[in-house]
Amino acid sequence: MSRPRIGVAPCFFHADPERPIFKGKTLLYLEESLSHWLQRGGALPLMLPTPTGDITATDLLAEVDGLVLQGGADVCPGCYGEEPLRPEWAGDSVRDAYEIELVRLCLGADKPVLGVCRGMQVLNVALGGTLWQDLATQKPACGTHREWTVYDQLFHALSIEPGSWMSGWFGDARGRVNSVHHQGVRGLGRGLRVEAVSADDGVVEAVRYDPSGGASAETASPFAYGVQWHPEFQDPSDAALLDGGPILSAFLRAVDARRGGHTVAAADAAGDSRC
Repeated sequence: MSRPRIGVAPCFFHADPERPIFKGKTLLYLEESLSHWLQRGGALPLMLPTPTGDITATDLLAEVDGLVLQGGADVCPGCYGEEPLRPEWAGDSVRDAYEIELVRLCLGADKPVLGVCRGMQVLNVALGGTLWQDLATQKPACGTHREWTVYDQLFHALSIEPGSWMSGWFGDARGRVNSVHHQGVRGLGRGLRVEAVSADDGVVEAVRYDPSGGASAETASPFAYGVQWHPEFQDPSDAALLDGGPILSAFLRAVDARRGGHTVAAADAAGDSRC
């Protein structure tokens, strides 16, 4: 069987007349660590550019077997009915609208979705959830979840929910994970279940899409999962850190189970975007 083709929603550098390269042009990019992580799992990562002309998001998704949402800029508070509390937290509404459309199309077509960091937040918002715009100033007794000087070397312990999919993948492990975010899940989106939280302050660290509340990772349809940390940044040789391999494997098993014969269609049950 051919390798699974995984569509990756791009990060955006919007048009900037002061940028020394591609002056005034919008750039789309894929972070290398994520690409290499997917390839180590045996998948072919394919970045999904924004559609134009008579090409639609549906056309782009028809060429891939699953979707990954990568990290990056803040999610626009307008997507969940709020105004930015600070100008620098306005996020990227253009990227948000595109990714929310991709999520809803994939859910409607039963194409598996994996959200990483910002990607988990987008998954939550696409299903009607809300976010803490800034954990440090909004969530009581919250620890430090982003420190620019150390970036992906900031870690905290993870508490895995009993009976979760993740508990089946990792057992009683309480591995440490990196933390590179200042926003986080506040109100859960429709059909989402908490899989893991930060052991220190209860910040949501992983979610699954399971409207019935009883599906396994093997039977869930559609399959959608999100993690707040960056598994692609974790050093697999460090035994103290949670290995991202089982998460990627579960996603790719879901992809393999559905490959062939699916047509992307609108996900009516997901609701309307406010971006």
